[in-house]
Amino acid sequence: MNAAPAFSFKMAVSAIGMLLCHHAAAWPDKPVRMVNPYTAGGGVDVVGRAIAQQLSEAWGQPVIIDNRPGAGTTIGMEIVARAVPDGYTLLVNNGSVATAPALYRTLSYSVVKDLAPVSLAVQSPYVLALHPSVKAASVQEFITLVRAQPGKMVYGSVGVGSLAHLMMELFKASTRMNTADLTHVPYKGGAPSTTGVLSGEIQAIFSPISTMLPHAKAGKARLIAVSSAKRVELAPDLPSVAEQGVAGFDGTSWYPIFAPARTPPAIIYRINADINNSLRKPDVRARFLAVGMVPVGGTPEVLRDYLDVEIKRWSKVIFDIGVKAE
Repeated sequence: MNAAPAFSFKMAVSAIGMLLCHHAAAWPDKPVRMVNPYTAGGGVDVVGRAIAQQLSEAWGQPVIIDNRPGAGTTIGMEIVARAVPDGYTLLVNNGSVATAPALYRTLSYSVVKDLAPVSLAVQSPYVLALHPSVKAASVQEFITLVRAQPGKMVYGSVGVGSLAHLMMELFKASTRMNTADLTHVPYKGGAPSTTGVLSGEIQAIFSPISTMLPHAKAGKARLIAVSSAKRVELAPDLPSVAEQGVAGFDGTSWYPIFAPARTPPAIIYRINADINNSLRKPDVRARFLAVGMVPVGGTPEVLRDYLDVEIKRWSKVIFDIGVKAE
């Protein structure tokens, strides 16, 4: 007597599965929009345009970058969170997707609930860079120097709540420095903060490896550590912060791709597979490495787990120092 309902349920599940597969097979049959929550230029734009080009070639449809800057990337993220979940709207972003929930405590959407992970496309390590006048050649020497003259050493960032700011605050907490040991000077953007450390206006900064490597080679800055948990192929001789005695330290700029929540799984995995295929191409990989970015890829589940770790890591730093978005 109970066989018929069970059979009907199985038929329904099968029908849904076939419908999803058909939908994915027909998709995309029109242009796809990739929202970038920043202005044109910068790391997110580099990643977005490179991946958009590859996907356009794979799909035979234009993938159009739609720059929607403002409110610390939350405007662009909300556009995607509220978009129709049909695979025709994607988000390319950086690690701000993990810091926004703590920095903006009244968001009208949930990063976790309203965005579907697609791919952890690219990572870009930072380096701890010093002005050459700072007499420290390692992380431990830098820590000793800061503690010997508390409050006199100044570090810079591209702005309050930026990854460069939070990374140094994580460094201070991880090395048990007092809050006032290193003074923070926020700049309005990457260029002025780089000029600050090169001129000696500030003594230290966490900055993208692609930005600081040329200056280090010219003798205008000294790099003492890479921010990622392990050494990177971009600078194999540069030890990590963790390797130099700061256990567990890990801070990396990363560039993920998301879709609106409830986008059909078949489409999510189709996009993911095509991104992974593009990242494995030697020419694509070479182009990313040339600008200080390391292709990563992986499954949507890898991005979901990574996002969870990053939200927890940076939320603690943000709450501990009491910073809020300006």
